[in-house]
Amino acid sequence: MALFRRKSTCHKPLADGSCGARKVVLVGNPNVGKSVLFNALTGAYVTVSNYPGTSVEVARGTTVIAGERLEIIDTPGMYSLLPITEEERVARRILLDDSPDMVIHVIDARNLERMLAMTIQLLEAGLPVILVVNIMDEAERLGISIDIPLLARRLGIPVVGAAIARKRGLSEIKRIIPNYQRSVPLIPEYSIRLENDIAEIAGLFRNRFALSSKAVVLLLLQRDKEIMDLVSKKEGEGFTAVEAKLREKIYARRESFHLDLSLERKKIAEKLLDGVLSVPEKRRTTFGERLSRWTVRPLTGVPLLLIVLYYGLYQFVGVFGAGTLVDLLEGTLFEEYFNPWISGIIKEALPWPVIQELFVGEYGVITLGLRYAIGIILPVVFTFFLFFSILEDSGYFPRLALLVDRLFKKIGLTGRAVIPMVLGFGCDTMATMVTRTLETVRERIIATLLLSLAIPCSAQLGVIMALLSQTPVALLVWFVCLLLIFLVVGVLAARVIPGETPMFYMELPPMRLPQLSNILTKTFSRMQWYFMEILPLFILASVLLWIGKITHLFEKMSDWAAPVMAAIGLPREAAVAFIFGFFRRDYGAAGLYDLQTKGLLNVRQITVAAVTLTLFIPCIAQFLIIKKERGAVVAVAIGLFVSTLAFGSGYLLNKILLATGIL
Repeated sequence: MALFRRKSTCHKPLADGSCGARKVVLVGNPNVGKSVLFNALTGAYVTVSNYPGTSVEVARGTTVIAGERLEIIDTPGMYSLLPITEEERVARRILLDDSPDMVIHVIDARNLERMLAMTIQLLEAGLPVILVVNIMDEAERLGISIDIPLLARRLGIPVVGAAIARKRGLSEIKRIIPNYQRSVPLIPEYSIRLENDIAEIAGLFRNRFALSSKAVVLLLLQRDKEIMDLVSKKEGEGFTAVEAKLREKIYARRESFHLDLSLERKKIAEKLLDGVLSVPEKRRTTFGERLSRWTVRPLTGVPLLLIVLYYGLYQFVGVFGAGTLVDLLEGTLFEEYFNPWISGIIKEALPWPVIQELFVGEYGVITLGLRYAIGIILPVVFTFFLFFSILEDSGYFPRLALLVDRLFKKIGLTGRAVIPMVLGFGCDTMATMVTRTLETVRERIIATLLLSLAIPCSAQLGVIMALLSQTPVALLVWFVCLLLIFLVVGVLAARVIPGETPMFYMELPPMRLPQLSNILTKTFSRMQWYFMEILPLFILASVLLWIGKITHLFEKMSDWAAPVMAAIGLPREAAVAFIFGFFRRDYGAAGLYDLQTKGLLNVRQITVAAVTLTLFIPCIAQFLIIKKERGAVVAVAIGLFVSTLAFGSGYLLNKILLATGIL
């Protein structure tokens, strides 16, 4: 028993006498280390990524520091208090609605001058700011020197130099948080003309807002509709005078207000950093920087991408995961040992053949559901997410976004859309949710369509690669078909769906060696999420398939589908794989695996089936997410279009292969 106990402090007493947790909100650009800091403070794990997108859903956690309970909120990435994307709107809404007791602004030490502009905005908004200058280790490696104490004195707020991924600066942040007392920061002033304009408009306000009057006026001058509505509602009749004065000032500055404001903030940042920031005249070029440049230049980036895909997806996921590991688990463990053993036990315990079929029959929960989930899907998912985490932790994905931006613009997207596209190779359901980070409705619809059509999830991809890897020509045909359909449908969608492609920008995190602890944690977390989602669905699918068998429904469905199967050159039995695919895409791919092992499909047929099934209707989980994100009309339209295109493509491919004799 402890002789001494730390006394708990309460900085936020509630009306009932209890102590409310103070709120600490983490803000900053994407890829500066907010989520890493969130994990370090709370001990909870959220996906830590080197690209924007994984913090779309706001993460909240609690922690106790120096005896005080705190709520930590990790917001989506934002570049300014003036939002452009939905991510930035969500982040600002938290600052407006949650009344944070502390706002920790995390910035990249390598881009200090540019990111300090947002620090200035947070300060002039009257928010209680703590500045964390992160990624100091990379900055120092480049010869950049930052006088942290001097910067803190000039801003009048706590400033911490940190490298959170290396635990550097973490103890200082934990020391500052419980002792933080709100003070008046040294807010830099703009030009006399702009300060006078701000004062004129702010003088007409009759109410107080979550942000300072100065910040509100600047957002109004930038025609922020959300803030305009907020001020109009709160000021009531008094907004007429505010609106009139705003129109006058906006008209007077109609030529270049946004540019003028940016230049003024840039000058303020330069003045603040005079004597604080020291950059060598000739910066040292590290191998990571050279590699970073190689990955974004088409001449070197495309060959590097092909190498990554060959060794990562083909060799590691396809050959090793879906080949060697699946043979070991499904072929040896389940087929030779587990299934015969469990079948004997069930048949002894349950004398009713129909009930036996539920557990250990052709569509049994154990012999089919568990065998698919553990024997076929588990090794594929494990190898894919391990490969995915290595690339993610290295900082490769944002560079891939820059590499493909020009190509993606031709299909109505920007390089930013590579985020949900890459995530789609993990899980299309998760990727469809992430499309909400795209800037326009048009982009979201196009990305959702392409995810539903031509992006196989990891388990489906792994099984198909295992099926086709023994015949490289078949794998090449499958890949070329999907790529062509992806591009053609994307180009047509970009022309048919109205709207403009927005500008693309993205922060580049350091290119570094992945950390083993990060890789393992990310892989485990994703597998845990994946199996919590799919295992119940596999069991449910097995039950439904069992019901379909005992009611002879699937036999009838197979009979109905037989002409369609014949049209694309497949036997009647292949209909079962497409029925499976309706429940889950990976389930359907596993169905093809069974058909191949039984010798029911030749190389041409397995190629046609693989292309058609990959393009086939989204699984139930993805369909429901599409309905939630895009609406029922869009979901049904995508489902019908994708299914029609899938069987149409299968028909043409079968005819071409028969005519050419390639397979």
